[in-house]
Amino acid sequence: MNTWRNASLALTAAAVLTLTTACGQDDGGQAPAGSVGAAAPAGAPADNAGGYGSGYGSAGGAKTEAAPAGQLAVAEDAKLGEVLTDAEGRTLYRFDKDSANPPKSACEGDCATAWPVVAAEGAKAPAGVDAALLGEVTRADGVKQLTVDGWPVYRYAKDTQPGDVKGQGVGGTWYAAAPDGKKAAPEAGSGSAGDAEEGEAGAGEDAEAAPADLPGLSVRTDPDLGEIVVDRAGMTVYRFQKDSAWPMKTACTGACLKKWPVVAPVDKNDTEGVSTKGNVTFARPDGLKQQTMDCWPLYTFAGDKKPGDTNGQGVGGTWWAVSPQGKLVGASK
Repeated sequence: MNTWRNASLALTAAAVLTLTTACGQDDGGQAPAGSVGAAAPAGAPADNAGGYGSGYGSAGGAKTEAAPAGQLAVAEDAKLGEVLTDAEGRTLYRFDKDSANPPKSACEGDCATAWPVVAAEGAKAPAGVDAALLGEVTRADGVKQLTVDGWPVYRYAKDTQPGDVKGQGVGGTWYAAAPDGKKAAPEAGSGSAGDAEEGEAGAGEDAEAAPADLPGLSVRTDPDLGEIVVDRAGMTVYRFQKDSAWPMKTACTGACLKKWPVVAPVDKNDTEGVSTKGNVTFARPDGLKQQTMDCWPLYTFAGDKKPGDTNGQGVGGTWWAVSPQGKLVGASK
């Protein structure tokens, strides 16, 4: 009897392990529905301290190095519109975990290595920008940091030349600063993609015609995002970080679905270049059938009007394009 019982338990455990692996748990598990992942995307360790979890270092350590901004300027970015730069053309950023009222920085230690602090001393407003927007906050280490409309501003260590905006959207918490201290956005006054979980996005890349007879899911190479998954119409496919793969749940219901339509079920034989691990049909509570990758529900974005658009990328810091392996592109897992 014990032998039979042990064998039965072993078979049950193997079945659970198989199902778990199929739903993406071999990479360490997924966040439950309603929570946003806190793990950093692939990159240098410095990035991991620059906006994810609690790895900011202590406030009482060595004094932060802070270079002055000098004469601030306004640059025009093709995607983001007007962005604030220092005298050398380096993009300035703001951090969602900071506060503007009262001004306060949450970026210390290793974080301040990845995101160098901008010193307030000698900073001058760009032409046409109200100088009253500029201020300063005294950090825990005594450094006086420049603020714009109350928001502390930073550079990004991986921006190596004028015009770089590689820090945009990192961790869903770092965004280029507009001249008025708000998040840079494609259209003046429209706000940033990070200002609302399910808000409208600005214009993306010039769209391209979708090739005829695309598979249900295939891969497109985007000039900024690299390889991303598209549907049979050539439209970008997205994942929502507030969903869950295990157990499989959706946090996008009701009005959300008008902006983020579900991807209809796709036969595994009707794919090209994408992983089929955990590609199953999700029977949603609202009765819709939805395609998944690695057991994560898939969507398109109503703000994408033509093949090649990626207007949904980074919206609310929770919506991201999908890699051929079913992973988030440009965000934490």
